[in-house]
Amino acid sequence: MSEQTERKRIKVLIIDDSALVRAMLTKILAADPSLEVVGTAPDAFVAREKIKLLNPDVLTLDVEMPRMDGLQFLRNLMRLRPMPVVMCSSLTQRGADVTLAALELGAIDFVAKPKVDVAHALEGYAEELIKKVHVASVARVRTLSSRPSRPAAGSTTATHRSSSALRFRTTDQIIAIGASTGGTEAIRTILAAMPPNAPGMVITQHIPRAFSGQFAARMDSISQMSVKQAEDGDLIQPGHAYIAPGDMHLVVVRDGARYRCRLSDQAPVNHHRPSVDVMFHSIAEFVGANAVGVILTGMGADGSRGLKEMRERGAHTLAQDEKSSVVWGMPGASVAIGAVDRVLHIDEIADVLLSRDQSQEERHAAGS
Repeated sequence: MSEQTERKRIKVLIIDDSALVRAMLTKILAADPSLEVVGTAPDAFVAREKIKLLNPDVLTLDVEMPRMDGLQFLRNLMRLRPMPVVMCSSLTQRGADVTLAALELGAIDFVAKPKVDVAHALEGYAEELIKKVHVASVARVRTLSSRPSRPAAGSTTATHRSSSALRFRTTDQIIAIGASTGGTEAIRTILAAMPPNAPGMVITQHIPRAFSGQFAARMDSISQMSVKQAEDGDLIQPGHAYIAPGDMHLVVVRDGARYRCRLSDQAPVNHHRPSVDVMFHSIAEFVGANAVGVILTGMGADGSRGLKEMRERGAHTLAQDEKSSVVWGMPGASVAIGAVDRVLHIDEIADVLLSRDQSQEERHAAGS
């Protein structure tokens, strides 16, 4: 291998208290010629010194470690030396809670590892882990200070949005949101800014089933809307947001004058279940011009074709901009095929959604 090729390899530092896991992760990542495992560390203190010495491009970080847990280490890292981190977490409720907290702190993505037979199971995650390390190496890392905070419940902004939203006619409007890598925080930013009677929302985020319920609960705790994991047959109502379960497609169907959620375990689309394209296609078919489609940060192109169909059926379509996206894959692919009306910074999307809904109400009042 030439010196030039050597310099281009992505340098990875593995941090895990299990010697077996460190060995397995080293074996998996070393199998990719574009990756170089420059070191391993059993805890945060050893990791801190190795980061200084080895200057890695990406860290893989265990959630539960002795002396200092992964969350505290990540918090310190993002304050002092922000860099791309892929979390390795267990498929448990605590693992889901801690992983979602890590994403809030700035981790790029995560790989879930089961509690039993870890060595064998990790081999099954090899392709996913390698792909996520590659994505992390080029992702935008947001420092803690740059991350938007939710307006307090009694703040001027929150009060203004809630009172003005009372004039909106939202019963026949649906907002459909799709996201992947970096999407948990982008969705959080939007939901935290929405009033309690905003138009009904349906959301597809690429996330494992073990984590999607906890994700919905966390979103419910920070939003004035009522947020839940979607169940088959749920009536879509204003002021409510429905998040696809981690192993089911979420589609929207018309039921008379109303709309309902339907769940499907059909084959993955674009390698994903839930798939954003599946949800957007159903919105295009059954909701049409009464919908707004939003494509957020994420790798790949899932959602781009469905968003274009929504636009062709009269829906307004928005995409998160490259600057505020962790990975501008899904929004970029949507822009490239002409599926997007407006490209916006993540902090602008909620206001545009609300102003558009208000303008629709004003047009309706003028015509009545």
